[in-house]
Amino acid sequence: MALHLSVLLLFAGVTGIHSIIQTVTKVSVKAGRSISVPCRYESQHTHHVKYLCRGSVFKSCSTEVKTNHQNSSGKFSISDDKHQRIFTVTFNNLPVGDSHYWCAVEMNDGPDIAVRFQLSVTTGSPQLSVDHQEITGFNGDYVTIHFESNISGEIQWCRLGSACVNEMSGSIDGTRVTINANVADFTVTLSGLRTESSGWYLCNKGHLQMPVHVTVKESKYHTT
Repeated sequence: MALHLSVLLLFAGVTGIHSIIQTVTKVSVKAGRSISVPCRYESQHTHHVKYLCRGSVFKSCSTEVKTNHQNSSGKFSISDDKHQRIFTVTFNNLPVGDSHYWCAVEMNDGPDIAVRFQLSVTTGSPQLSVDHQEITGFNGDYVTIHFESNISGEIQWCRLGSACVNEMSGSIDGTRVTINANVADFTVTLSGLRTESSGWYLCNKGHLQMPVHVTVKESKYHTT
C-alpha cells in the first residue's frame, strides 16, 4: 500500500540536491473544532521561516500565518520543533467547506518550497476522526488511540518521515504497533514506548489521514 503523504521535491542548482516537505494529503474536521497538521522538513531548513498558505495554486496563495509573525485572528497558529524538524499548523473555528493549503518554507537563495494538502470542514461527523489528537504515554508503557470512521479502506499507521505498518501488527523504530479494526471504529495501540517514540504519527484510511502527536514521558512514578 502506497504511503499517503504529500511530498514535494524541488531540485536546487546542483544536480542531486533536493528538498522535501512531508505532510498529509487530506484531513477532515467538524466545524467549530480544532485540528493540527504537521509538516516535516529537512535539516538544511531548520532555521528558515515556515508558513501556511491558502489557495489551490501556490504562486497566488494567501499567507495565513508564519513562524516569525503569528496570525492575529486566532484562526491559525504555527510552531516549529527544530529538534524533530517538524512545524505544526493549527486550525481553529473554520467555516464549513473544502480548502487547499500549503506547508511552505522560505528560501534565501531561490523560490520557496511548499507542498499542498486539503482540509475538509464538515457539519456532521468527519469521515475519519480521533478522540484525542494529543496523546501522552510513559516509558515502557503503552497507549491506545481511538478512531471513528465511516469510509472503507485499509488502515495504515505511519510515523511522519519514517516507516509504516500496514498489517494488524508490526513495529516502527522499536515501538510495537497493534491495529484492532472494526466496521465503524478502530484502535491503534503503541506498546514498549520509549522517549524516542515521541513525535507525529499519521493514521491513513481510504483517501484521508489523521495526524496524532505522541509524547512519551520518563515514568508515571518519576518524582523530582
